[in-house]
Amino acid sequence: MTDYFEVHERDGAARVGELRLESPVTTPALVDDVLEDAGSLWSADRELPEGDESTLTVLPHRAFPGGTAEEVRESFAVDHPEVDYPSVAVVSSERVEEQGTDAYAVSDVQSITGHGAALVEAVVNVREAIPTDTALYFSGVATPRNVAVLAYAGVDLFDETAAVVKGTEGRYLTTDEAYFLEDLEELPCSCSACQKPREEFTREDCAEHNVNALEAELGIVRRRIRDGRLRDYVEGQARHDQWLTAAVRELDSEWGYLEERTPILRDAEINAATEDTLRRVEIQRYADRVTTRYRNRFQNPLVLVPCSATKPYSESQSHGQFHDVIQWRAHLVSMTSPIGVVPQELETTYPAQHYDTVVTGRWSEDEKQFVSEVLRRYLERNDYPEIIAHVPDEGYRDIVSRVEEALDLDVTYTVPEGGHPTDDESLSNLGTALSGELKYSKREREHNTVRAIADYLLGDGAGDDLFDDIQTTSRYPKIQVRDSEETQLATMVPQYGTLSFTLEGAKRWVDSDAPTKRVEIDGFVPHGSVLAPGVVDADDEIRVGDEVVVEGPNAFAVGRAEMFGREMRESSRGIACEVRHVEEK
Repeated sequence: MTDYFEVHERDGAARVGELRLESPVTTPALVDDVLEDAGSLWSADRELPEGDESTLTVLPHRAFPGGTAEEVRESFAVDHPEVDYPSVAVVSSERVEEQGTDAYAVSDVQSITGHGAALVEAVVNVREAIPTDTALYFSGVATPRNVAVLAYAGVDLFDETAAVVKGTEGRYLTTDEAYFLEDLEELPCSCSACQKPREEFTREDCAEHNVNALEAELGIVRRRIRDGRLRDYVEGQARHDQWLTAAVRELDSEWGYLEERTPILRDAEINAATEDTLRRVEIQRYADRVTTRYRNRFQNPLVLVPCSATKPYSESQSHGQFHDVIQWRAHLVSMTSPIGVVPQELETTYPAQHYDTVVTGRWSEDEKQFVSEVLRRYLERNDYPEIIAHVPDEGYRDIVSRVEEALDLDVTYTVPEGGHPTDDESLSNLGTALSGELKYSKREREHNTVRAIADYLLGDGAGDDLFDDIQTTSRYPKIQVRDSEETQLATMVPQYGTLSFTLEGAKRWVDSDAPTKRVEIDGFVPHGSVLAPGVVDADDEIRVGDEVVVEGPNAFAVGRAEMFGREMRESSRGIACEVRHVEEK
């Protein structure tokens, strides 16, 4: 835990934080101006500096390069003393122990930069070993081209070293390239250092420009984190260097590390502009939950349809035409890249109504494989008396055919070859395929929607455990859930497709068999926010955005998580959760 670093905004592993010095620094940031290095113990004994709250002090240290033998690291390990000022411990990514400092500098960062897998392994090793509310410092490696990916991985603090060195070597840095200064006929930048004729531009000016470009890029990164859209930016930025692309893909394979830190909902739209989007935590988590938690409760046939540009799908013109024909005689499931499959009950759930994708009419093989796998797993879990594919040729029909063959199904196709799902002939075929089917009621539709969302958010079977005997009021998508005695239990939040519990709903949740996400607090009655220092314990399964039960000796409350579970336990500052309803014991 730290008194001098606080996280304010989170976007996966990336954070906007505050280095709480006399003059606070908003991170990710350059810290050259506030950093004091007490020096290396390899060259001489060092006195413990007095330090103060105006600077971040690197404690006396011994840095170990990558590949240093374990016995050597143990023999020359440094015991970092406890100090009462902002401090940094120097650690090796290969062997990390908590030192009680506010930040940690990685000694072997030079040997891992340029290698995607090594970078990710190092960041994850260090981040998992140090408290969540401490800062991670990479010295001597940040450039305008790589700093967005480094921040996305979880690095908070940087310095100007690499930018200055490259500038004095005559390398002019931009976010996409490093140019030899002598090759530039003009300066492609308008920063203060570049406000002179090209022939007067020196290597000292080049170093100044490089630092300006690095600071500007960090400003973009901070803005993107606040908007919850750093990943969209990184998918494009990483393309400028193969090792950065590899690093992003390696990070995607670190499911536990990224998933724990990624909110379950947010306002930001996902821009599905590259195939790397398929590997995003939000996409993979949705696919996992819809194929392991969601359960179809309708007895009607399944109709598979293409997605729409309008979200939620039911508000689109094409889906309006589908509904006019189907008339609640079938269960509607949309197929889409990069999400996979979206049952009608989950159309408002993040990220099903929070993405936009490139529409070309052509599916890549990666997209086909991903959606095919999700559809296969979905149909293995859910039984239907009949499956109708009301989809066009391009991509969709190929995906359905693959799953039909893999599961030995008999699928009815209602769109003629070369036709479109909204053509008169296609809609007529769909109506004919559903001839004789009975409608399900509005009550059944709304009850199943509430239960499906509970399954998706809380776990397999949670919908039946919590909402077996309920009534629903108000109009979709703002459904209110009440028990048989008219006591309100929850409200559906259409912005995110989640459920907001009342106190009675929270008590019912605690008493049910559904997995409860619980935050234990000290003996106070929270009003508005629960700060991290007041948290005694929190479930590991809690993610940012989750509905949580808050309970202590003097209070019972329900609200929404602002930190993930482990972060609540480890942090000494910041808001752990926002409380919506509270009851004093």
